[in-house]
Amino acid sequence: MNTFRGSGLLRNRDFSLLLSSQLISAIGDQAQFMALPLVVLALTGSATQAGFVLGLGTVSFLAFGLVAGALVDRWDRKTTMFWCEVGRTVLTSSVVVAAWLDRLTMPQLYATAVLAGFSGTVFQVASTAALPNIVDTPQLPTALGYQQSAASAVSIFGAPLAGALYAVGQVVPFAVNAVSFAVSAASLRLMRARFQVERHDVVRTRARLTTEIREGLSWLWREPVIRFLTLVTAADKARYGAGYLLIIALAQQLGSSSLWIGVIFSGAAVGAMVGALVSDRVTRRFRLGRIAVVMLWLEAVMFPLYALAPSPLLLAAVAAGESLVAPVYAVAMTTHQLSITPDELRGRATSTISTFTTGALSIGTLAGGALISALGAKPLVWLCGAWLLALALLTTANRAVRQAPRAGTIPRKETAIETRAAGLAS
Repeated sequence: MNTFRGSGLLRNRDFSLLLSSQLISAIGDQAQFMALPLVVLALTGSATQAGFVLGLGTVSFLAFGLVAGALVDRWDRKTTMFWCEVGRTVLTSSVVVAAWLDRLTMPQLYATAVLAGFSGTVFQVASTAALPNIVDTPQLPTALGYQQSAASAVSIFGAPLAGALYAVGQVVPFAVNAVSFAVSAASLRLMRARFQVERHDVVRTRARLTTEIREGLSWLWREPVIRFLTLVTAADKARYGAGYLLIIALAQQLGSSSLWIGVIFSGAAVGAMVGALVSDRVTRRFRLGRIAVVMLWLEAVMFPLYALAPSPLLLAAVAAGESLVAPVYAVAMTTHQLSITPDELRGRATSTISTFTTGALSIGTLAGGALISALGAKPLVWLCGAWLLALALLTTANRAVRQAPRAGTIPRKETAIETRAAGLAS
């Protein structure tokens, strides 16, 4: 493994290949995500069908997330990621071919959404679990910061690019996405690093899949800081899911055009990018507990400003400010989780956390529309602000979280399997 710090991390050939392939794939995903509902509307004229197809991706993570984590810990991660990308290349290409032959149907789009969602879930979990084997532990905040910055850049520039590609042709975004998956698969083949530590099969007996899932859940539950912050993050994600529709409703009440609504969310993406750019430095300097507490208090103070903003421009400013802190916390939390989790459990730990947070995000999104209709947009802002205030108070009162040191500085505990393997090796 190449070991360079700071900007030198990009001289790590394997990490550079991984980052570039993820960026290219994310651009393709963004293009397809924007184009898919438009294609469904063209086929059926039904907004309900369009929303259902988009929702299948999230449902896939909720349905298969825990299984994906267990499989990622069982299988060779690099090979698994490669075949996930090959599978998504074939699935997306089939949409292009069917549309070109004028044979595209809704059942094919449903199947593509589910299968691509499953492949994407496995790929995402494997990629996160493999990262500590591609870069050294002290480099994790930098590597995660680069990934967060790339994701924010796609959020800013991806939507206009997706619109331009769709204007060229309905299936062009799907073709671009298919190429991006193929490029990602080729990049994986060029990487030299091992994506997991060598397994000591002489001491490891393959358990049932459900047993392995329970192992991951049990390990996570025994880590009080991760357990508490996972639950708090899930509660925050529920608010975030409702906030997406809430911001749109507030913007419409101010008479904002669709262009201004786009500007507001671009402001959020810019704030997230700035946060991602400084996340490495902040994670290295401040304790995880302080970062978590400060993030929640800033969100609790800033979110009510949405109800007070008198113009779309100020809504965009609030969105940028509120989005600034989330990437810093995400990098610190993920660094902490990856650095203390044994390699053989990283897939399951990662998928468990993601399943909780993704499920809460989905609940918040589903509940957001109903709450806006029942309460109104501005009252819901104050309710969400009170929710965030409660989370900030609970986190501040948690002594274990307050005292959590800088991410990546806690020695990882040796597992029983590793202890037995070391004894046999000696």
